Amino acid sequence: MEIILGKTSGFCFGVKNAIDQAEKELEINNNVYCLGEIVHNEEVIKNLEQKGLIIIDDIEKAKDKVIIRSHGVPKEVYEKAKIKNIEILDFTCPFVSKIHKTVSKYSNNGYFIFLLGNKVHPETIGTVSFCGKNFYLIETLDDIDNAIYSLEKSSIKNLLIISQTTFSVSLFENIVEMIKSKINNNITCKIENTICNTTFTRQKETEEISKNVDLMIVIGGKHSSNTKKLFEISKQNCKNCLLIQTKNDLNYEDLKNYNRIGIIAGASTPKNIIDDVKIFCEN
Repeated sequence: MEIILGKTSGFCFGVKNAIDQAEKELEINNNVYCLGEIVHNEEVIKNLEQKGLIIIDDIEKAKDKVIIRSHGVPKEVYEKAKIKNIEILDFTCPFVSKIHKTVSKYSNNGYFIFLLGNKVHPETIGTVSFCGKNFYLIETLDDIDNAIYSLEKSSIKNLLIISQTTFSVSLFENIVEMIKSKINNNITCKIENTICNTTFTRQKETEEISKNVDLMIVIGGKHSSNTKKLFEISKQNCKNCLLIQTKNDLNYEDLKNYNRIGIIAGASTPKNIIDDVKIFCEN
């Protein structure tokens, strides 16, 4: 049996930074509050909770200080924290923070914003709060006509198209092309492809590996947006695909009939979990 492990598997910069910073804080303080799951991986969360991380769903529940997770939060959270005199430990991914600044700048300069992203993803929810009142959230091709209608109704002639960092690269390209073909010629369109490079290269590698294996195994948290996209890409190219969180989700019956197995892991998956899965498959 041949195992092909994706080179881009595992922690991205933003996730690693958030986890490293949280662990440093937990070495100093026994209990630290975090607003939402710091990353979308249950094993990582369990490990940090054992060290004293306390996950909360509302800034009102925080005491003294609170961690802002890698996905970022709505700007109202910062305002509430200031009022309540709560110290912010901001571990938002720098690429997400850059998007917040970009949409805020363009909004202040009179642009209408098309934000491409998952409507319920925490990163997108946070970014929306920086977009001002003239924006439309696009998740699929079916949202485009309503988005353009909202743009035309606003009478704004300047448009910014921007994306969630972990959005599907191919879907981003398809949506942008369709928008460009549908909007009026008098609209000035600025496109900011803010899908992070790690997401781009990981999706590309997933596509390449999945085309050349009998079975594709995708490792990641069940709530992880980027992991789900890797699974979707895999299914497009390989008829046998598994989405797992750890090696415990595998059994030998899943593997015995395959000669070439591909493995890729999402951005919130620790190296030890990836190694465990690889060893399980090899044995």
